[in-house]
Amino acid sequence: MWKGAAVLILGLITVDWHFRYRQSIEIPKLDNDYWGPGKAVPDSKEIKPFEIDVAKEVIDDLNHRLDISRNFAKPLEGVGWTYGIQTPYLKTILNYWRNKYNWSERQALLNKYPQFITKIQGLDIHFYRIKPEIPKGRNMRILPLLIVHGWPGSVVEFQKIIPLLTRPQANRDFVFEVIAPSIPGFGYSSGASKPGLSAAHIAVVFKNLMSKLGIEEFYVQGGDWGSIITSILAQLYPKNVIGAHASICYVETSKSILKSLIGSYIPYLVIDSEYHSRMYPLSDHLTRLISESGYMHLQATKPDTVGVGLTDSPAGLAAYVLEKFSTWTNPNFTARDDGGLLQKFTVDELLDNLMIYWITSSITTSQRLYAETFNKAFRKLELNKIPVEVPAACAMFPNEIFYQPESLLSEHYTNIIQFTHLPRGGHFAAMEEPQLLADDIWSFARKVEQQIINKSRGK
Repeated sequence: MWKGAAVLILGLITVDWHFRYRQSIEIPKLDNDYWGPGKAVPDSKEIKPFEIDVAKEVIDDLNHRLDISRNFAKPLEGVGWTYGIQTPYLKTILNYWRNKYNWSERQALLNKYPQFITKIQGLDIHFYRIKPEIPKGRNMRILPLLIVHGWPGSVVEFQKIIPLLTRPQANRDFVFEVIAPSIPGFGYSSGASKPGLSAAHIAVVFKNLMSKLGIEEFYVQGGDWGSIITSILAQLYPKNVIGAHASICYVETSKSILKSLIGSYIPYLVIDSEYHSRMYPLSDHLTRLISESGYMHLQATKPDTVGVGLTDSPAGLAAYVLEKFSTWTNPNFTARDDGGLLQKFTVDELLDNLMIYWITSSITTSQRLYAETFNKAFRKLELNKIPVEVPAACAMFPNEIFYQPESLLSEHYTNIIQFTHLPRGGHFAAMEEPQLLADDIWSFARKVEQQIINKSRGK
């Protein structure tokens, strides 16, 4: 009986929240704050071509540090990666990094696509910009697409998906121009010199980047931090964002939390039976979230302390980052001594991503994003009360660390036109399953473009 009463009470509270917050919330107006060192100076209008070019001394120093790596504690018997990375396997990775990884070849690969650096609000912003090659005789629309990575990833995540998006398809009359920036504080995008650069402020930076490129209307796509930043872009600039595609959609309101709890007792009110196990029992999924989010508390409170060891030790950096590429790709990989790392990635791809952090010493500045976003100042923006009203798509990969059904997400994304359950893949979708993700982006853009055409025709 008490369960029924609890559901009734939760239902009444949900209705109360619905009516209390259904009124429109004013979109916050964020200034073009200056994030560079010292006093504000005007940004240069220059957009400089850029190539990764690492000095031999940097590689020699890396190799020396790999040579003098200490012996690590032996793992407990039979625990797989449940306590963290298996140190014997880490030694295998470090040995490959030192003796087989060819940075000259990998650097050339990372320089395959055109890169640039420009000043935005006092920050050096690094980005790839890949324009499609339109075959002669074909009349195709070019759709600008801003794609944004997350942590502990980088623009390396997009190496395999870029050609899938910028190559014209026989059955499409449009193609994408891809702009893939490094988030401020990641890689070759400089970190802020002043506190306060949250995900919302980064959305402003990226809007200004697109304007500087002469692009005022564009699609957005992201995963991890990229999904948060691009979602905020759509909230702040709905007239500029044509459509928003995310590989992890998320809503956090009192109403969504209460509905999730109600679903524990009456699941069909919240989620289709086919996907019930993706969300319930709540205790199982909360346990996974807790076990995978210890890093988040550290980075949201003391990112600089954590960053010292990771900046100084390639072994420490590898252990900290590679663990995420195991457990966030597939939770079952924790049972394996090799962490399943090479099931979806090559060693070279994983090391390419590590190198971006290592050669730029950017692991600390990348972690500050957590401290700048998970705080009172960010919450005061009340972005969780502002809907994403532009056409939206959610690509739901089965091994993603978090799942919410469309019935919850539609509270925040009020114009979901595509909600796809993909057959495989996890957190690093663009690296793991580039074809699946690219196909979903193409499908979404086709639907949005058709809506635009129908609207222009008065349908």
